[in-house]
Amino acid sequence: MEAVSRPVTAELPIGSDADLSRVRQRVRQAATDLGFGLAQQTKVVTAASELARNTLVHGGGGLMEMTSLDDGHRRGLRLSFVDHGPGIRDVELALTDGYTSGGGLGLGLGGARRLMQHFTIDTTPGQGTTVTVEAWEQGVPTARRGTP
Repeated sequence: MEAVSRPVTAELPIGSDADLSRVRQRVRQAATDLGFGLAQQTKVVTAASELARNTLVHGGGGLMEMTSLDDGHRRGLRLSFVDHGPGIRDVELALTDGYTSGGGLGLGLGGARRLMQHFTIDTTPGQGTTVTVEAWEQGVPTARRGTP
């Protein structure tokens, strides 16, 4: 079933370290409100933190658009990180663990991709980058018959 997006629930600027903290707080609150469990909240907040930092450091700043989703059976969260920086010349290389164009550990993009259920990059060198990720509530696993 196709996900139905609701209006953008937040559009947050990313232009300073303080903005990174606000992004983390708003994403955690949204994930909590949508019923995400603690482990899933942590994954979503970690991915958002990495992508927001990339937006600031490599894209020169930008914004995060946060949209709640509903496919009729479960709820989710879409996060888009948008900048108008230099873009990414080699996306596959940038997704490789250990690759960094700055002084970081090189785990940001690849790590975010592993943490989220959906991950796309739209980039044009010299024009900027949009990274969009989605996570869906997992619900509480039910015990199988015959197990305590």
